[in-house]
Amino acid sequence: MSQNSPVFWRILCFFGILLLVTLPVTVPLHLWLGQSAELGLGILLYLAFVLEVGWWGRRVWGLMHPYRSYGLIPMNIGEFLCGLAIALGSFSALLLLQVGLGWLRVQEVDLLPAIGSGAITALGVGFAEELLFRGWLLTELEQDLSPSFALWANSLIFAVLHFLKPLEVILQTWVQFPGLVLLGVILVWMRRITGGRLSMAIALHSGLVWAYYIVNTTQWMVPNGTVPDWLTGIGGNPLAGLIGLTFLGGMALMVRSQLPASGRST
Repeated sequence: MSQNSPVFWRILCFFGILLLVTLPVTVPLHLWLGQSAELGLGILLYLAFVLEVGWWGRRVWGLMHPYRSYGLIPMNIGEFLCGLAIALGSFSALLLLQVGLGWLRVQEVDLLPAIGSGAITALGVGFAEELLFRGWLLTELEQDLSPSFALWANSLIFAVLHFLKPLEVILQTWVQFPGLVLLGVILVWMRRITGGRLSMAIALHSGLVWAYYIVNTTQWMVPNGTVPDWLTGIGGNPLAGLIGLTFLGGMALMVRSQLPASGRST
């Protein structure tokens, strides 16, 4: 594999290598242990991916510090807290608005277990997906494509890979797709306004997953059924509806305003 190979060929090779290395281990374990092995297999695949990112950066691009080049190191605490505040503040405002309008009702539940387990889950998802999409993948795309093209290619790939579902489910939840694209755009911009670091993007992504996890697993706030799901959020996800898309649009405008004037077209 050479850095002169076309970008989409490099991407296919990366995932081909990941499968070649992990399948001889994951398939027998899955056949032997079944669903009880899913968590362990997920962690194994995740660790293999993180290690391959480092190997790839050194082998293909000759990087001395690949994780730094992909934005993972160093983490900036201020940027992380800012991203977390944006995520939790926006999600809370979205829920409060719907409660105020009478679209959601609040139920008495024990939130504490979900807060702890949700934080661990959300941080793992945010870390892994941002290293993959805004770290490694965006860097690969930017080697061959213009900043604008790389932005939209990254965001569309992010949305499509989160939308691999049966056709009937896609048709029922189509409103989620533009929201995923817009979230991808926001996360790319966050990496760019922080000098290539992933701190803020990881925090925003983790914060949104954390907030959704708490609300969804506890049924703390549930729709009243007074308005359609495509408005309040399909499947109980407040960001998967028209009002959630509006909030993401506001967040995008806020983040975009922090880009240098020369970068706002991208």
